Amino acid sequence: MKKVVFITVALATLTFASCTKESASAKVKAENVKEAEQRDAAINKGAPIIEWNKTEHDFGNINQGDKVETIFTLTNVGEGDLIVTKAKGSCGCTVPQWPREAIAPGKTADIKVVFNSRGKKNKSTNTITLTTNTAKGSEVVRIKAFVKVPDSKTTVDKNKPMINDQLN
Repeated sequence: MKKVVFITVALATLTFASCTKESASAKVKAENVKEAEQRDAAINKGAPIIEWNKTEHDFGNINQGDKVETIFTLTNVGEGDLIVTKAKGSCGCTVPQWPREAIAPGKTADIKVVFNSRGKKNKSTNTITLTTNTAKGSEVVRIKAFVKVPDSKTTVDKNKPMINDQLN
């Protein structure tokens, strides 16, 4: 009997609560609907498509500690505006700079990449990943270099006695 009373009270409460709430359509703001329509119209134009002047750059042989830079040029060959929301190097030694404004169809933009070879040696390959509104959602370009380590600055003079020899 207690179960029947409990279920009856629960159903009555649920029915009462659902009748007093506003309908979902009454909560929709008109300005949000207009923004959504504009966004959908832009999306229906077609996704932006990136065409690169190059997707890889080889700095060749550089000395350890050198800072070198290159520029990757992209062209939006798609129908909609291209937006790059983020650009990140695969390590802290690779720093990209990218345009913060939308790139219209047919327009170009530069992605500047600075590579700091301090602490690096031999072959170094890094990637730069751009988060975009293209169909893939991200684009990747690559840099590489061969970092030459300088010869040791301490040389031993064979004619000069070492400190340990002087103590004996």
